[in-house]
Amino acid sequence: MTTTQNPMGTRKIFPLLVSMSIPPIISMMIQGLYNIVDSIFVAHVSQDALTAVSLVYPLQNLTLSLAVGLGVGLNACIARSLGAKQPHEAGTAAVHGLLCTGVHSLLFVLVGLFASRPFLQLFTQDAEILELGCQYSTIVVCFSFGSLFHICVEKMFQATGNMMIPMFLQGLGAIINLILDPIFIFGWLGLPAMGVAGAAIATIIGQMSACAAAVLLFIKTNREIPITIRGFRLRGDVLKRLYAIAIPSALVMAMPSFMISLLNKVLAGISAVAVNVLGIYFKIQSFTYMPSNGLIQGMRPIMSFNYGAGRKDRMHETFVRSLQLVFVIMTIGMVVFLAIPGLILSMFAADQALLDIGIPALRIISVSFFLSSPAVIIAGAFEALGRGGRSLLVTMLRQLLIIPPLSFVLAPVLGLTGVWITFPIAEAIASVVSIFLYRHLMRRI
Repeated sequence: MTTTQNPMGTRKIFPLLVSMSIPPIISMMIQGLYNIVDSIFVAHVSQDALTAVSLVYPLQNLTLSLAVGLGVGLNACIARSLGAKQPHEAGTAAVHGLLCTGVHSLLFVLVGLFASRPFLQLFTQDAEILELGCQYSTIVVCFSFGSLFHICVEKMFQATGNMMIPMFLQGLGAIINLILDPIFIFGWLGLPAMGVAGAAIATIIGQMSACAAAVLLFIKTNREIPITIRGFRLRGDVLKRLYAIAIPSALVMAMPSFMISLLNKVLAGISAVAVNVLGIYFKIQSFTYMPSNGLIQGMRPIMSFNYGAGRKDRMHETFVRSLQLVFVIMTIGMVVFLAIPGLILSMFAADQALLDIGIPALRIISVSFFLSSPAVIIAGAFEALGRGGRSLLVTMLRQLLIIPPLSFVLAPVLGLTGVWITFPIAEAIASVVSIFLYRHLMRRI
């Protein structure tokens, strides 16, 4: 393969970026629907059920984080190898990625069996919430291998510039989940009502269906990544390249899990309703951040390919165009959250207490969307260029190093408002730091 044969090396950047970003934007928004749909249906079972699913979210996000982290590393390694005209290296990376995914799947079986209850006991001693949470988490974590392998194969498609198939796969899984959720939760079509366990079963069936379709389509359509196990041997250098990006990327994805866990400690001391507000926010904010993440998925392989091909001009233009588009996405998200927070909360069967706390919370936090635009894009650019450590630092500033400590300080003084205002403060600081780091890197490469 040569750069003249691959559109990532020849096509005009803006239409290329749009064409490669729209499918993953749709795909990422569909991915966000899994937990949101579960929560919307579960909210009509009981508020305890909604609380249980909200408390499980950090653990559920951890499985997704490791899958996406490895996928990002795999995506970057494959795209760079293809850009450098080394298809054999791309195939070797793919085999290692599949093997690592299998190991991760076994790890999460153990986590689901033995860590679900101890994790939930950190945040609640309510017997009903604890039991519901264990039912949901054990199923979605133990059987997460469908999601892990699906994401691994999805990133291989994206590394070659194929964004349509991943979008189709995400849609397939989400539609199956949407159809099965009310059937299993409420006991339609003669089935027993399974409540939160039904929501979990619907989720993993959707994920496994998407996984099966992904594997079949990859086997049928793959022409660019030569995958073979004949003569395979584990290579430390390949694992090092994968995990040099995968570990920071996974930590970046897992950061909300750590942040939510810490903030739940702060909020529980003020208001139990505020815990639900935070849980709802992190589900619905995906409709702002998921499109941005989808854009980054379109941006990464273009930047990685042209970095491998020595085309710094195309790499820079990709970055600028991506930043412009993210500013638009984030501004739209901020306006929606400012304008109709009550309508958003009503999807979760919000009572007056939830509205009283949730409406000002969403309005304050929404300002952080616009402020986060540079940090979001620059973190993705660092991953595309193999600088996972810098990406991790930016995301830690956004989500871990500022928000929880500052919340512990401001909550006793300003109450819940003191917690909510930490979000825009953290995003502003992270964006300033990320701009400095990116400019420094560009002077060196």
